[in-house]
Amino acid sequence: MSFLRVLGVDPGYGRTGLGVVDVTGGDATWVWHSVIDTSPESAFVERLAAVRNDVREAIRRFSPTVACVESLFFQTNAKTAMKVGMARGVIMLALADAGLPIVEVTPNQVKQGIAGWGNADKKQVQAMVTRLLKLANPPKPDDAADALALAIVGGLVHRQSRSIG
Repeated sequence: MSFLRVLGVDPGYGRTGLGVVDVTGGDATWVWHSVIDTSPESAFVERLAAVRNDVREAIRRFSPTVACVESLFFQTNAKTAMKVGMARGVIMLALADAGLPIVEVTPNQVKQGIAGWGNADKKQVQAMVTRLLKLANPPKPDDAADALALAIVGGLVHRQSRSIG
């Protein structure tokens, strides 16, 4: 039974969620979670650099074997979508620089994989992450719970894609 250490990343420029889980067989074990908060008073490029640096530090500290990043979804606010897209770009670059395989999943795929329903709300996802990882308390804030959900689903998707291909 192969072991994967998965870094899940929920991209954002104001707050980015990070979560690390170990996946063995069909089981996932919590390792760590956190968020990267950037100050709205900082220049946007400084916020991007902070996200990149903190993702690199998580890679250095936890040595993941694969990463999972949420795909961008349609945003009605083009300015917000552009900024999140730029943050996602520096995240993807940091992961690629580390030589990590990257799994990309949509928000609906994460919800389906964690809660069994593609339209699950944040509370349902958080409750299932808490249950699956056998945590005493729900991970906070939501961005960290989302990153852990991404790590769980990403590990399973990566394993399935390797067994098929």
